[in-house]
Amino acid sequence: MALVLSPPKLVLLAVHFAVKADIDSLTALAARHGTLLRKDLLLRIALTYLPETLLSQAYVGFIEQLETGAFPDTIAQDIDCSAVDALTDPQATKKLRKLRLLPLAFQDAPEEAADDYTTLFLLRRSYRVDEEAGLLDELPTLLMPFLDHSPYIRTLMVSIILPLLRRNCEYHPQDPIAYTLLGFEQLPDRVAVNLLLSQTGVREADLALVGRDLKGLIGPWLFNERRWKDRKEKLGDPSGPELLEEDETDVGLFPGWEQVLQWLTAQASKTWKVAVSAVEQWDGPGDVDLGGWGVIWLGDEEQDHLERGYARAALASAYLIPEASAEALEGAYRIVAKIAGLLDQDPLPPMTTALAILPPLADQITSTIQSAKNATYMRNDLLGASNILTSPNKYSVAFLQAIILSAALLAKLGSPCTVRRAGELALLQDEREQKAEATKLIHALGNNGPKTDDKFWIKTRNEILWLRDWGADDVSSSQEPLSSGVFSQLKKEFLEVEILKVLLSNTRYTLARSIYEDPLDKPLAQGLLQDTIFATAMIAYDNASNPNRARGGLKKCDDIIKAFPKTVDKSMVAAQRLEALLQATHALSEYRLVLKQGEPFTPIVLRVHTDPISIVGKILEQNPKSYTRIQDLVNLGHRIAQAGLTAHGKAGHSTGTPETEAADCLTAESRITAMCIDAALTEDDFETAYSYVINRLDSAATNAAARQPVSKVPQLVIADDFSWKAALQAGKYRRTARTLRPTHLGTTSANREIRHLEQRIECLATALRIAPAPTLQEILNAFRRAEEELDAAVKAEAEQEDAWDTAGDSINTLGLPGGFSSSPSSSKPSHASTTTKHAPSSRRNQVEEAPMSLFDLSRASVMSAQKNLSALSSLQRSAGPGARGVSGGELNASASSDGEDGPQKGEQKRARKRDQLREAAMGTLVSGVGWLINAPSNERE
Repeated sequence: MALVLSPPKLVLLAVHFAVKADIDSLTALAARHGTLLRKDLLLRIALTYLPETLLSQAYVGFIEQLETGAFPDTIAQDIDCSAVDALTDPQATKKLRKLRLLPLAFQDAPEEAADDYTTLFLLRRSYRVDEEAGLLDELPTLLMPFLDHSPYIRTLMVSIILPLLRRNCEYHPQDPIAYTLLGFEQLPDRVAVNLLLSQTGVREADLALVGRDLKGLIGPWLFNERRWKDRKEKLGDPSGPELLEEDETDVGLFPGWEQVLQWLTAQASKTWKVAVSAVEQWDGPGDVDLGGWGVIWLGDEEQDHLERGYARAALASAYLIPEASAEALEGAYRIVAKIAGLLDQDPLPPMTTALAILPPLADQITSTIQSAKNATYMRNDLLGASNILTSPNKYSVAFLQAIILSAALLAKLGSPCTVRRAGELALLQDEREQKAEATKLIHALGNNGPKTDDKFWIKTRNEILWLRDWGADDVSSSQEPLSSGVFSQLKKEFLEVEILKVLLSNTRYTLARSIYEDPLDKPLAQGLLQDTIFATAMIAYDNASNPNRARGGLKKCDDIIKAFPKTVDKSMVAAQRLEALLQATHALSEYRLVLKQGEPFTPIVLRVHTDPISIVGKILEQNPKSYTRIQDLVNLGHRIAQAGLTAHGKAGHSTGTPETEAADCLTAESRITAMCIDAALTEDDFETAYSYVINRLDSAATNAAARQPVSKVPQLVIADDFSWKAALQAGKYRRTARTLRPTHLGTTSANREIRHLEQRIECLATALRIAPAPTLQEILNAFRRAEEELDAAVKAEAEQEDAWDTAGDSINTLGLPGGFSSSPSSSKPSHASTTTKHAPSSRRNQVEEAPMSLFDLSRASVMSAQKNLSALSSLQRSAGPGARGVSGGELNASASSDGEDGPQKGEQKRARKRDQLREAAMGTLVSGVGWLINAPSNERE
């Protein structure tokens, strides 16, 4: 049926169909009344009254028909005009005037689409559908048929709607962006990029999707010609090729892309795995996922600019990785390998392969790059066009590859190092820093290296040497130092020495000998090799905890010296000293020894001790009866002196020389002997102390004097401040209940007190002979007191014997059986009895003389000896017929030749005993102090 409606009614009817979403009736009405219902009017009606919730597929065909003006031939259906039939024309006109149709034009609409009603409608309809209904996913259906209609629609679809749709509805629907389509489009570029990437790589499980986000979100978002147009307008010359050159004027002209690069570098410094995944999974701005919505191309210059910026950011990301783990360094290497491929360079081998072959990279690195001033570029302005380290070219790639491999080697060998740290070592070329890093590396190797894998150590040595020059040929010492490598400022000899030390510390003796001793072209000079061997041996010694040379560190020390027979000669002073040190330390293992509370003795204590001989004193304190092993202790002292430990300079180093070794040994022997004497006295073993004084101190002083020129004897005696003190202490010792009894008496007196006093006098006599002049008075005082005690003891013994004799005579006079008196009834005592009775009184009168001063005693010692020792005549009686005095042989001989048996014979024997003791004591005194008064020597035969 043909419709006859006034224009107002037709417009109202079209509005009615649009409100009811009756697209078919609206299409039929537009097809029949196209002259009146113009395209712009129908689009405004559809924009104003078509429900935003209506699915796009319901009306997109209608928009296409309006655009083409070709409606289907099947539009012959009846149109329901009941909605306007009841209206009169005035009423319809009035209602028409009340309509508020939305304009197609809007603020910020593209100028090139000002007369394109369809484009304007699609733009405004898209914004309204998203804003009013939130149906962003309906826009592709609406806009896809019109991608070729207008470039602006394509740009909106690809660079705005597609990234936002994917971000909110497909990739991260759990955390959508809270912006409408129009609001997102109007955001500053930096803010838009941050929103698009706000959830990228947040969860570690999503690392495999980082590339997807960059391809599907950033890739499409970049292809917005309007942004590039604005950039060119800012530069002022949209046609000049110099626009895209990398200079400072280009900074900030594409802030969105710059934000992408900054995001990438920020991820490298915070969560480096995201940056590595991004570079690995995304080839840059040319790698875009448009979802099949067509293809958009940028100009060659724009594309080149984006790709170079991406390569620069990727290289910068490798420098910014903060970890030194093997995984992090592997990721940095993969970044470099990827960029090398994007720059059409030769592909880099995998990192494991590169570490195995250690490629020569020094020739690929120019001096312009390896300059100390470039070190700041690893921390500042990484994305700047002036940064030579991140400039995308083969030189920067080679340098970055070299420092990544260096850091990986350092980490593998036990000294973790970041890429930036390796770069600073190579660029700053600070010898101290490089040496510290090398030392840390060697120390880690020494602690963690395998003990039995020679292949590992050979490879490790090659790796350390590669770190010095990055594979460059060695230069002679006359040439300039190598500028390549993280150890470039270290001499090769230094590294070889450190490698040798770590080989020896890990017991790789055969390998070390094959590298450093056997070859004709030795890596180290003979002297340097010797010094290194001894230094390493001493390190093993110092680290030892057991003083037994067959175990632990001491065994390692011994093995190190023996591992180089061609280099270390046993006749060398250093070798002899080390052997003496090992022997001395091993000798200490036989004793219990604790120098500090709770800390057992360790070998290093002996070597660094300022007074190592004093350790023998600790042995004597902590090991009862150890003084009886005096010869072992003296040998220990000899070894300590031969090791050069007794002579220390201000810095703690040994100052002993082979010329002073004999004197050092003699001093050590005298001191240890004195210590043993003191220890014996402390343990109340006077007999042993007496034996050491007589047999060792006396003979040692005599031998020392005999070996020295006359002019040197006083100095030698004065230097020994131990022996005379020990002899003096022995001479002062007094018997107690704890004093050990002698195991045999020999030819001495049976009276223990007299025997003890005689031994004390002999000790004091020895002290007199070896003591320096200023100490003689103290010794002489002790000597005189001992003589007085001996006189008193002899007198007491004589009185006791006389008492026994008198008691015996009294018994005989009583006529007891067996008596020999001439007449028991005799009233007068015989002459013999009278003599015997008065004998004690006579003896007392003989010994009662006033004591002399020390010097009077010295000068008149010979003349007064007869008087002072007269009381000793009674010793013969107590000792018996077979007794011996101090010179027992002579006394016994004289006794044997005398055939008389009466009292006269006893008196002769006592006189001879007295003479012998007098000669012994006075001989001791004269030999000790006679040189003070020019007395003639009285040597004992």
